[in-house]
Amino acid sequence: MALSPAAWAGAYPPGLSTTLDVRTPSLVDAWKARVRANPGGTAIAYFDGRLTAAELDELSDAFAAALENRGIGHGDRIGIQLQNIPQYVIAFLGLWKLGAIAVLMNPMYKERELRHLIEDSGARGILADDSLYPATKAAAAGSAVEWIVTTSGLEYQSRCDPRIFSSAEPAQPSPDGDMAAWIAEYAGRAPAPRTLNQDDVALLAYTSGTTGAPKGAMNTHGNILNVAATCSAWMGLQPGDSVLAVAPLFHITGAVIDAAAPLLADTTLVMVNRTDPAVVVDAFAEHRVTCTTGSITVFNAIYQVPDARAEHFASAKTLYSGGAPIPPSTVHAFQERFGAYIHNIFGMTETTSAVIGVPPGVQAPVDPASGSLSIGLPLPNVTARIIDTAGNALPFGEQGELELSGPQIVPGYWNNPEATARTMPGGRLRTGDVATMDESGWVYIVDRMKDQINVSGYKVWPREVEDVLYEHPAVYEAAVVGMPDAYRGETVVAYVSLKAGHTATEEELIAFTKEHLAAYKYPRSVYVIDDLPKTQTGKIRRRELRKNPKEG
Repeated sequence: MALSPAAWAGAYPPGLSTTLDVRTPSLVDAWKARVRANPGGTAIAYFDGRLTAAELDELSDAFAAALENRGIGHGDRIGIQLQNIPQYVIAFLGLWKLGAIAVLMNPMYKERELRHLIEDSGARGILADDSLYPATKAAAAGSAVEWIVTTSGLEYQSRCDPRIFSSAEPAQPSPDGDMAAWIAEYAGRAPAPRTLNQDDVALLAYTSGTTGAPKGAMNTHGNILNVAATCSAWMGLQPGDSVLAVAPLFHITGAVIDAAAPLLADTTLVMVNRTDPAVVVDAFAEHRVTCTTGSITVFNAIYQVPDARAEHFASAKTLYSGGAPIPPSTVHAFQERFGAYIHNIFGMTETTSAVIGVPPGVQAPVDPASGSLSIGLPLPNVTARIIDTAGNALPFGEQGELELSGPQIVPGYWNNPEATARTMPGGRLRTGDVATMDESGWVYIVDRMKDQINVSGYKVWPREVEDVLYEHPAVYEAAVVGMPDAYRGETVVAYVSLKAGHTATEEELIAFTKEHLAAYKYPRSVYVIDDLPKTQTGKIRRRELRKNPKEG
């Protein structure tokens, strides 16, 4: 049975409708409107540094002009491999002013992971942290990348907090160029005006799908405008608010909810480079943060900061956590200590981030059957259904696949029409999540249909880890599963059997995977067993491994 949005409208924030008319043609138009309305308002706060909207506009104009002079234009892809620093936003705006596409690249990626993004996207250039230049250069060798320009997180601030910066001196810039030098050279110039619309692609954000290969979700200007508008209205963002970016901007949540939404809502975007929990706590107090969205791991880490007190969060109006379901006990403990309630929010790379959430000031119901906390209600412009395998809507409370549709859903995957057709038939996203919905529209996640592992909000595909393990000379068979983890939500666990006559220790295999995978992907435990459990057709039974975590 499909519910009408009227079913959950009564629980919406006051004055907010289940539909929101988003007509602005592009992110550039929305940004220009913000600059005109309040050019002197603080757009970015970065430690002790500040950038007004007008200053940020001028910096992004200069960067866009520098790129334009190098032949970058509409539809070109440029990788961004940075932590949460002002240059990320400068690059976003500069690229969008050209009609170019920002490719989100995780700075934790190792060479093989980064190489796939470079080759799949066809990126013509990369903006990277100066400390990453040697590894980025190696990953880009022989690809379509024409240049790598670097920048330093030390810029746009003077505090040089030792908890974040190991040195007050920047690394050697790329021989291809330094971002600050490019901006200085083109200061006062702007690119030729472009006419953009909501169908133009703004971001390529990579996700893993049913085959395990990362796929580039094409997040359009319209997708981002809709999520920014609905989330700003949902969270009650007002001029003068401060939004802290604790989710990394190379993740869709950070790029859209923690960056685009506050930038377009005439609020201050607070940035702290990489997320150090003690630094985050201090930033809440220093910048009078009113809102943030991050993974539950961030809030768990904050809870462990000895000096953190309720006073640090006195200005907070809304705290949201996405990426992994939150245990009710975690929400309760945080609220007991700090007086701030963590609201669930749900989204995917393919939904351009948040599309379901708990209304501010409302405590999510708990499913009596499973004890799970609801992830919330569908946000404005979102249609949510629970369907069976044939695509038919199911009755209230019955388990099925969560299906989502609306202007937040991407039009497809980059150069991958087969995966697009499979995952988004008719433009409706099959999430792969088993869920239920009650008669009031509250959605509960039961389990995942896919085998993806959710580590601190990052999705890890088992096959990717298994492929690395198979490269070890002693490994005969490998299987990777996710196990519950109180801190990360889930942790990666591997099981291997060894080739005859070979030996390998758990520590050796973990160290081997660490050399090839990002920090959140490598297994924290590896169990060496005689034989992996299999079906009659020879397929490895991951479910059995999850049931017997040590014995396999």
